[in-house]
Amino acid sequence: MNPALKWTPLVMALALAAAGCARDGYYHDRNLDYGEAEIVEPLRLPGGAGGDAGVMPVPQGRIAASMEDAPRPVAGGALDRGPEAFVESRQRGEERWLLVAAAPTAVWPMLETFVERQGLTVTARDAGQGTLETPQGRLSVRRALSGGASEVRCEAAGRSHVACLNALSGYFEQQGQSASAAALARRAGAASGLVVEPLGDGWALRVPADAERVWNELDYQLASDFDDADFQRLLERDATAREFRVAYLPQRLRGQGEGMLATLAIWRDDPEPRAARLRVEAEGGGQSRVRVAEGLEGADQRELLERLARLLR
Repeated sequence: MNPALKWTPLVMALALAAAGCARDGYYHDRNLDYGEAEIVEPLRLPGGAGGDAGVMPVPQGRIAASMEDAPRPVAGGALDRGPEAFVESRQRGEERWLLVAAAPTAVWPMLETFVERQGLTVTARDAGQGTLETPQGRLSVRRALSGGASEVRCEAAGRSHVACLNALSGYFEQQGQSASAAALARRAGAASGLVVEPLGDGWALRVPADAERVWNELDYQLASDFDDADFQRLLERDATAREFRVAYLPQRLRGQGEGMLATLAIWRDDPEPRAARLRVEAEGGGQSRVRVAEGLEGADQRELLERLARLLR
């Protein structure tokens, strides 16, 4: 046997031991390598490279979105309101439309798909304004009062097309059952620039929408929500003056008639809801405000307006 081969196992063992004893253990500890790092010049890309302008253009007009439009969490909003449908019907006189719980940028491709499935011919298309013209009528989508919702209309000869809206409603209901569409529904607790702020000696709710749209939505929400005879109810409405007369019992007065003495009728004194008049006023520039014209003051007035803000979100 070659004498040199006798030393081969020993040499290999020593080599493995030396390789495993690098630095403080059996591996290369790099925890302190940052101390040896050097500052280098930033990476420079060739001219014209690296720009993202035009890669994903955002359409302008009613369908466009911005960071200011992004919904923000609202304290108590998700607790005060239960689950809502992905699509709801709205009506004002002979005018009808749909309220879809998704942003216009998400509703627009759904609208295009609906037109394609119906076999309609598109004669004019404006993604920026959210309109599709067909020989049968005009379909449109625009941002609703809620930051994450849209208003969808279908009109023919300047009037609401009921059959078209019914078909659209069924289509959006199917879309709302899918996981992707349900994720878009974020109206509960979503804000869209609604602010309750001081105005003179009272308070006002500022809404980034024209007064007519605000009155229409309030009319629907108050009729649906203010139906509690003990705490809040809708008494009258005046579309011409854009006013509502409601009865509202502030939180601080609720439950005052409860307790051991309240079990005796002679001691019972339940507070009654207080009548208040709400007015929707235009401010110009597509803005409006809602204020309590009479009936409540101070913190009670602010409480009622904050309640209305949650209904509009």
